[in-house]
Amino acid sequence: MAKIDAEKERWRLARLYGSMTEGEVEKLAADAGSLSDAAKWALKLDLSRRGLKTQLEEKAPPPEAGTPSKLVNLRQYMTLPEALLAKSILDSAGIESFLGDQNIIRMDWFLSNALGGVKLRVREEDVEVATAMLDQSRPPALDAENEEG
Repeated sequence: MAKIDAEKERWRLARLYGSMTEGEVEKLAADAGSLSDAAKWALKLDLSRRGLKTQLEEKAPPPEAGTPSKLVNLRQYMTLPEALLAKSILDSAGIESFLGDQNIIRMDWFLSNALGGVKLRVREEDVEVATAMLDQSRPPALDAENEEG
């Protein structure tokens, strides 16, 4: 049943392309990557019928993405607001980051200790820059209090 429909579609498109001007058909051939297989077949048929040497321009497939980067737990925060603040610092610097266990802790913050807090995760290649950004954003008053206490 599907084969019959595909054949009907091919011939319907062949009639459609036959009613177009040469300029329209050539423009269509220049963007052949967006056409279905049936449309390409009908377009090739029409180009050969007209005696045009125009080739169908197939766009090159997008380059394959490299291997996905490994995510690393950069820091752990006991409260969600702390984690969101750190994530916003990284986001403003253009470093993609993710929060782990945020939804569970958002629903029941008592579980924060059991889960080890909200985890701030970054890609492995961004660890050094992200650490530097977060260390730089720490106010000096907090460091002095930690040293005295």
